[in-house]
Amino acid sequence: MTDEDQFVEFANAHAERLRTTAFMLCRDWHLAQDLTQNALTKLFLSWRRAAQSDNLMAYAQKILLRVFLDHRRRRSSSESASAMLHEPAYRESPELRLTMLEALACLPERDRAIVILRYFEDYSVERVADVLELPVSVVKSQTRRSLTKLRELLAEEQLALFG
Repeated sequence: MTDEDQFVEFANAHAERLRTTAFMLCRDWHLAQDLTQNALTKLFLSWRRAAQSDNLMAYAQKILLRVFLDHRRRRSSSESASAMLHEPAYRESPELRLTMLEALACLPERDRAIVILRYFEDYSVERVADVLELPVSVVKSQTRRSLTKLRELLAEEQLALFG
């Protein structure tokens, strides 16, 4: 199997999960698609090195997070996010999901990435630290602060969300 075939197989198997992670970071399906495509392009360009990594999905998510953070740094102040979200139908309560996404959007980008990787992607503290190239102690302290802020923001919906 050629390198290109291996990449296509990986991209077909994992693009949707990467797009979902991108959406959780940026809250815009169109931007999430763009971020995912940019991340997959960067992954393809470094495929020979990436294919040798121990965890290819973690490598891809690291690229995605870097693409997201780069986008946020370059984003013009004149741009604004669309007020209308076009989400696919969810089995769970869409209202609660939107409430959680709104609360996550209140966190700074790096803190949001930490929370998403820890609790939505189920990464260990050490794996998050590795992906974001942060000390473990920073991941732990930022997780604690972020969860405290989320609890404050979600005080009224806490029982419905976490009960």
